[in-house]
Amino acid sequence: MAVLTAQNLPLGGLQPTYASAASGGDQAPVGQGLFLHVRNGGGSSITVTLATPGTVGGLDVADAQQTIAASGAAFLPLTNTFRDPMTGRAAITYSGTTTVTVAVVRLP
Repeated sequence: MAVLTAQNLPLGGLQPTYASAASGGDQAPVGQGLFLHVRNGGGSSITVTLATPGTVGGLDVADAQQTIAASGAAFLPLTNTFRDPMTGRAAITYSGTTTVTVAVVRLP
């Protein structure tokens, strides 16, 4: 599992540096203004899952999932909802990682 680092988005714009999605999943910082950008360069769709470690009334909160079409991309917010109490980061998994790249960006 790789730990992703947030890249600050300056007012003048940013061409983010992307990392290959790790087959065992990734971890990312969480907080206000942070988001994950996922690009799927493959020929079939993938599903990205953000683990939601919290509970409400003793019931588990469902994990957040986003399906990304072949050659598509998506933005996923990295709010404190996804903070793992053990690591302080979000746990992210992918149904496929071939030609999938990711970047964490922090809004100004």
